[in-house]
Amino acid sequence: MPDAIDLLKTRRSVKPREMSGPGPSPAELETILTIGARVPDHGKLAPWRFIVFEGDARVRAGEIIAKVFARKNPNASPAEIEVEKRRLTDAPLVIGVVSFTRPHPKVPPWEQELSAGASSMNIVTAATALGYGACWLTGWFAFDRDVLEGLGLKADEKLAGLIHIGTAPKTSEDRPRPALSDIVTRF
Repeated sequence: MPDAIDLLKTRRSVKPREMSGPGPSPAELETILTIGARVPDHGKLAPWRFIVFEGDARVRAGEIIAKVFARKNPNASPAEIEVEKRRLTDAPLVIGVVSFTRPHPKVPPWEQELSAGASSMNIVTAATALGYGACWLTGWFAFDRDVLEGLGLKADEKLAGLIHIGTAPKTSEDRPRPALSDIVTRF
């Protein structure tokens, strides 16, 4: 297992189409989800929950996405609909991070949404620490109410992201990162 600082300095997203099986074991998935729930959460509101898509559930979710896409894009080709159908099938595991807010006098919605983002990043980092590739994605369907309803989200819930997790190729290229001189100021 890599040193924590080295892991954080070298972590990178792996494209789902570059992933293969196996995915995390049940025990590793429990570890990943436990770490996903261990984030800053002012007020102890737990303003997030997880949906696990593995096996045939990835296919069923893709069918929902494709059905909504076809209905909203009547001129879409069969190939375009097929692309939508396969949105969650590249990686062996996809974790949906659902975000919602609760009224609270000291914890504004923005802070609760950030907690869901922290949860998403913890899931990515935990999967990476366990030796898997991970990628946090959204896409049009992550913001489409018909898709979200089909995936079981309530009217007041949003999808913070879909974390794709699988076995990464041995070598993967990093992308350029911003220079600290471009993003850091001192007050």
